[in-house]
Parts: sequence; structure tokens; C-alpha cells
Amino acid sequence: MKHTEQEMLALKEEVRQMWRLTLSQLEKAKEAFLNSNIETALEVMSREKRLDAFDLKIDSDCENYIALYSPVAIDLRLILSLIKISNTLERIGDFAVGIAKHVIDNDCSDVDPKILDELQVEQMFDILIGMLSDSYVILESENTKVSGKILAQDEAVDTIYHNALESLAEEIRKRPDFARCGLKLFLLIRKMERIGDHCSNIVEELVFYVDAKVLKHSGQRFSEE
Repeated sequence: MKHTEQEMLALKEEVRQMWRLTLSQLEKAKEAFLNSNIETALEVMSREKRLDAFDLKIDSDCENYIALYSPVAIDLRLILSLIKISNTLERIGDFAVGIAKHVIDNDCSDVDPKILDELQVEQMFDILIGMLSDSYVILESENTKVSGKILAQDEAVDTIYHNALESLAEEIRKRPDFARCGLKLFLLIRKMERIGDHCSNIVEELVFYVDAKVLKHSGQRFSEE
């Protein structure tokens, strides 16, 4: 195996490890929120620096690879995609930490479970975890067939987000004393909506790497099978 190939495999492995950690952070953020589990929330926060370190190292290693080997074609697309994906994973990790902080604040823990059911928070978590897991499969398989399905899931996340805004506004109208908690819940759901956007950005980078197609601003985002 050529030295350049070994370096490339090492870079992909770094991104895989970061991806698995990000996915775990999101899963633990879900557990912490739904169960008001402060211990799990603290665990999410304690692992934030690991994600930051991954991001910095991958950036540095990719820059060194470009400087040393001057990659072209698919190799260059992969390197550029790995840089953007690692940055995006770090942002998703930041949002997971934001959710953990919401749990640790513990000043909105007595929300009626019926409200959370109406807001579809658990379903939103499940969709996001599915999007991140399925896009990881694209990296592993280098097959973008499921990219359209993942991107379409972001529309489902957006729908839940917009419905939640209406539901929370109505609840605050009925119960003004719920306003502070309602606003905090809205900010949390907004973080989750942004995670969906970032998952879509990752898929777009993978399609760029594998298929040499640019989906961003192209109007083709939901035309994939």
C-alpha cells in the first residue's frame, strides 16, 4: 500500500471516530433530556473537549495532506469533504452540549409530558439520530443511494419545528406563567432543527465526494433516490 493511501485511510478513520462520538453525544443528550438525567447531561458536557480536539487534528492533518501530496480528483474531493464534515460534526456536538445544559439548568423539568408529546421532541431526536447514522453508512459504503431519503428527513424535522412553535405560542397564550419555560423549550427545539440542517450539509459533502455533484443551492437536493 502506498504511503498516501495509508495517510488517507488514517484520515478517514479519524473522521469515523469523531462521527461515532458525535452520534453518542446526540444519543446521550436525548436520554438526558427525556429522563431529566443530570448525570448523563454532565457526561455529554465533559466529552465536548474530545470533539473539539478531533476537529482541530483533522483540520491540521488534512491541510498537511494537501501540502505534502497535492491530491487531485476524488482524493481532493475527499479531503475537502472531510474538513467540512469534521467542522459540521463539531457544531452538532455543540448543540448536543446545549441540550445537556438545558437539562442541568433544571428549571424547566416539571413540564407536562403531554406537552412534550405534542411537541414531538422524542420523534425529533429519533429522526436526527437516524440521519446521522444513515449518513455514516454513506461514508463507509461510498454509496449515495440513501442520500435523498436522509435529506427528505430534514423536511420532517422542519415540520415538527414549525408545529412546535405554534403549539408553544398557544400554550403561552393560555398560561402566561409558562412563558419562560416555553421559550426555553423553543430554543431547545431550535437547536435540534439546526442539527437537522447540519446533517443535511454532511450528506451534501458526501455526495460531492462520491458523485462529484454539488447539491448546495442546486435545487437537486430532494431529487436523489
